[in-house]
Amino acid sequence: MKLEFELVPDGCWYSNLRSLLPPGGWDIIRKKAYARAGGRCMICGAEVRLEAHERWSYDERNAVQKLEDVIAVCRKCHAVIHIGRTQLTGGEREAEAHFMKVNGCSYADYRRALGEANEAHRRRNRVGEWKLDLSVLKELL
Repeated sequence: MKLEFELVPDGCWYSNLRSLLPPGGWDIIRKKAYARAGGRCMICGAEVRLEAHERWSYDERNAVQKLEDVIAVCRKCHAVIHIGRTQLTGGEREAEAHFMKVNGCSYADYRRALGEANEAHRRRNRVGEWKLDLSVLKELL
């Protein structure tokens, strides 16, 4: 799937670059992501105002949350990626439609992918404390 849900473990909710970098660092990284995107969402290709999204991976065995990249996405793709927040704010129907359009899939596929994302979220929430790996920052700055 081109567009996937990225449910962040509850214990990692405040591990975002904006709060971890020195002043001005986040602006440098997000502007580089926008430049790489060439004015288009890096997931669906829409030519709209872009938002920066942090891509993380999770090594559950070693309890490591690793920053993989910062990409430029449209508001609709960002709403899908952060479906938990989107559900809380009442935007799930729009996100659901966007997920199916971008991925060319059915409602059943949407529900299956959401179920898998929720299961990964539950599993990752059982990890005690996550360590951060920000080694990719040297490439992003």
